[in-house]
Amino acid sequence: MAINFMCYNFTMKQKVIVSCFTLLISILLLTSCGTGHSPADPNQAALDNLLAARWTSFEADKPNFGGGVALYIISPKGTYYVSAGLPGGTKDLHFRAASITKTFTASSIMLLQQQGKLNIDDLITATIPGSTEPYVPNTPEYDIPNNNQITIKLLLKHRAGVFDVTNDVVPSDKSVPYAGWYYQDFVTSESGMNHQFTFDELVSVDATCSLSYGAPDSIYHYSNTGYNILGKIIERVSGKSYGQYVHDNFVVPDGLTETTFPYLGDVVAPAAPYATGYRYENQTLTDVSRDNMSVNVAEGNVVSTPYDLANWIKGLIRGQAGLSAGTVYLMTSEAANANAYGLGLATVRGLGYGHNGAHNGYLTSMYYDPKQDVTMVITGTGVDEVNMLNEVIYLLKTCWEAKNLLGYSTAEVF
Repeated sequence: MAINFMCYNFTMKQKVIVSCFTLLISILLLTSCGTGHSPADPNQAALDNLLAARWTSFEADKPNFGGGVALYIISPKGTYYVSAGLPGGTKDLHFRAASITKTFTASSIMLLQQQGKLNIDDLITATIPGSTEPYVPNTPEYDIPNNNQITIKLLLKHRAGVFDVTNDVVPSDKSVPYAGWYYQDFVTSESGMNHQFTFDELVSVDATCSLSYGAPDSIYHYSNTGYNILGKIIERVSGKSYGQYVHDNFVVPDGLTETTFPYLGDVVAPAAPYATGYRYENQTLTDVSRDNMSVNVAEGNVVSTPYDLANWIKGLIRGQAGLSAGTVYLMTSEAANANAYGLGLATVRGLGYGHNGAHNGYLTSMYYDPKQDVTMVITGTGVDEVNMLNEVIYLLKTCWEAKNLLGYSTAEVF
């Protein structure tokens, strides 16, 4: 069976578990809502049993393991929510959805294009339409390698060569105090855990150290910092902060009442009620729910629920979330094979279009299959750092099995 690969947005406080170019694209967390089916619906009972059995099996050899998993499904046969290991969990339980943020960032860029306010084929150093200002400031912070060859589209596709400041260690041969460190770890060790990170600060690391993965469009390399640059572009083109723009154009009109984008360094708890995120290492379980998300704005700071995310991805792919069908086609067409990352979207065999997210203590996937009209969101709140790949595979297989249980095919390659 073919398995797709892509990078996840892992931002661990003390270490990044995974190298951002070959992680399974499928941390899918299927959900099944408690409405849309009768109390005697056999599908609900079968999904309950499936998730309970798979979670019991997964944690069987992990002493002191904790956390849980939740799956939410919207399908023509009903809407289902199932969970295991999450006492009191509901489809409205909040969690950090990490890189799923990138679907909102890409959608914001594409909405600005749809409105004629930018062109994704423009270089990031070009002038904003109707303005005398460039897309990124003409300042030392944005004088990154090859900036005069990088287009907005290449940033969307992770093909701009932009070094990922949050996921990669700054090379030890650089003449900076943070050489040999993850930049975030160095700064918080010096300034405290609530340091207020900014787009300018993060991008300036690449400029100061002349860091790059290579010439633009020569290689795919997942980059959170590339999406930080997109966040800056959204702010300069729209005249609003990143969070305000997403709120005004997607959160409110799309009814995503439980979705927020925390950006302040001292706002460290997810919106309540939230699923506690745990890191499991050396048979020790650590609550890592509280975190400074200012380092992840525009690439990984979203907090949401299974219900909101399922409705978001379904509406987005159907052209009902503010973007036209033509604009959505631009986003999905380049993702429509097993190994590609499109414009803020990826594909998983048998599950459709969407995105994955991984943050300290949380794994999430959301996907929509437009051919069978099936939406799946799955989230796990206990992250086994040693056996991360096995956990990803567990979640992926759970999604496939749940979809098959409902009578839907998982053979399609989108």
